[in-house]
Amino acid sequence: MPALPLDEAGKYVAGAYVVFFTLIVLYVAIISAKIARIDRELTELVEIAERDEGASTTEPGGADTSASPASESGGADVNATPPHGDPVAGVDPEERDGEPVA
Repeated sequence: MPALPLDEAGKYVAGAYVVFFTLIVLYVAIISAKIARIDRELTELVEIAERDEGASTTEPGGADTSASPASESGGADVNATPPHGDPVAGVDPEERDGEPVA
């Protein structure tokens, strides 16, 4: 003999399906809102990158003609990295600060 007669269990099964369907709809709504937010942020970042790319003009020889922070302030830009990208490239990592790293 089943725990509940089949005629009474039907309403509980239907209720379980309703709850499950509601959770699925809620999940899809949350994920779609997240994707929409990411899409808006990505579009904004692309616009910023394109605007910055358009502001930095270069001469035919490849020299950058946009103003640099060093030329605006009249001094050297202490945060600038060398043209090769790594401020300590070519230096042994164990000797970067003058002392070997353990």
